[in-house]
Amino acid sequence: MNNDVRPELAAVQARLSRTLDEVRVNAADKRHARGYRTARENLADLVDADSFVEYGQLAVAAQRNRCDYEDLQTRTAADGVITGVGTINRDHFGKDNSRAAVVVYDYAVLAGTQGFYHHKKLDRIFELAEECKLPMVMYTEGGGGRPGDTDVKTLIAGLNIKSFYAWARLSGLVPRIAINNGYCFAGNAALFGCADITIATRTSWIGMAGPAMIEGGGLGVFKPTEIGPIDVQEKNGVVDIVAENEADATAIAKKLLGYFQGTLEDWSCSDQISLRDMVPGNRRRAYPVRRVIEVLADVDSFIELRRAYGPGVVTGFLRLEGKPAGLIANDCMHLSGAVDAEAAEKAARFLQLCDAFELPVISLTDTPGFMVGPDSEKQAAVRRMSSLFVTGASMSVPIVAIFLRKGYGLGAMAMTGGSFVTPVYSAAWPTGEFGGMGLEGAVRLGYKKELEAVEDKDNREVLFEKLVAKMYEAGKATEAAVHLEIDAVIDPADTRKVILRALTCAPKSKSSHGKRRTFVDAW
Repeated sequence: MNNDVRPELAAVQARLSRTLDEVRVNAADKRHARGYRTARENLADLVDADSFVEYGQLAVAAQRNRCDYEDLQTRTAADGVITGVGTINRDHFGKDNSRAAVVVYDYAVLAGTQGFYHHKKLDRIFELAEECKLPMVMYTEGGGGRPGDTDVKTLIAGLNIKSFYAWARLSGLVPRIAINNGYCFAGNAALFGCADITIATRTSWIGMAGPAMIEGGGLGVFKPTEIGPIDVQEKNGVVDIVAENEADATAIAKKLLGYFQGTLEDWSCSDQISLRDMVPGNRRRAYPVRRVIEVLADVDSFIELRRAYGPGVVTGFLRLEGKPAGLIANDCMHLSGAVDAEAAEKAARFLQLCDAFELPVISLTDTPGFMVGPDSEKQAAVRRMSSLFVTGASMSVPIVAIFLRKGYGLGAMAMTGGSFVTPVYSAAWPTGEFGGMGLEGAVRLGYKKELEAVEDKDNREVLFEKLVAKMYEAGKATEAAVHLEIDAVIDPADTRKVILRALTCAPKSKSSHGKRRTFVDAW
């Protein structure tokens, strides 16, 4: 066999090598000096070994009429973005279920800006993802549009590109996870914000415009680090999960993608007996609902989204016997579990995500209802809280509702898909209590005259507590089950197996309402 490399092949190999870190040493060193990884290091960590097929690797910035072409091949390698397909989590879910499309912005190329050929590469991979139903992971670090691509003579504004449309069009068709580290401005931020799940490192700054655009608009002079810092974007819900660094963000993305890829064969769970003591005997005492979730779920399987935004409702993914599901839960340590406007909007968006990709939903309900009052209305409570009902009515995946304690009013209904009859199964722990509104409020409203008739303050309080106790007896879990307002009252230790049995027996989905779907059913 002749092992000599023909000249044309050698030329191609040399040309490809100019896009790699081994040749682009200065660019790699600058990244490492900041504590960051190169684009290709992130890619290698994300995809399975020897699985990646790259598209458009030989592209360069459209600047040949103003720059040396050979210099462009290294300095603007791949025109600032790596695109391709490969497998992620193949060892867990097999080759067929692990296929994915990947976009990795390269900040070492012209600050990760978006140029002419860059957009063509994005369009190509987005269209391929739609055609082949491939989930997508995108690293978004970059400075937005690039004005220096002078090779292109036929553009005026350059707004007739398809990239943003094509990326947004994937919503509801394939899961899309965006990862950011460093600066992410303008067009890059638009791509980040369109994703289904967003992850950002603590060294992230994300904004719909960078410093130059802000200054150019006459809005002042700002440092990049003053625009969209992570503490702001975490609290306002722009970022679903904050990661420590790029390695941590990549590991989180792989775990998140796994919920949409199928069932894990290996799993374990905690001793379920401990659930019996999770809710305090004193019905007015708060407790950490995340501890309930961690015991209920497979070990190390729960991952929470938007923890700092709308904290009254916990949203996230978990597994039960390896099977993936979505979860919403009231956190009684915040506003006593009341669902405020932010929490309602957050929960509605999460339910839409679960429904789009056929993940069943578990609702752990313990709420006195919606948060009310003048301050609540200033947050557009009517519109934002109502979104939970609209979302619940359109869901096609099964919901299992477990009432840990309080199930009061419209807020409790919204937590269960809009009605207690919406879930395929609704069960309460023995600590469950139900009513049209919170017991204390119901007593103050319904027995106002009787309470006002008692002049002595201490005696009035005694009567109040007596009336509350009476209403509690009438609305406790067993009475709700007797009147068939819920399906059962269960031993908390049986919660896990009850949910599994209910989901196993439930229909895979109700009417699809015309939604596009791609998730491989696991239940």
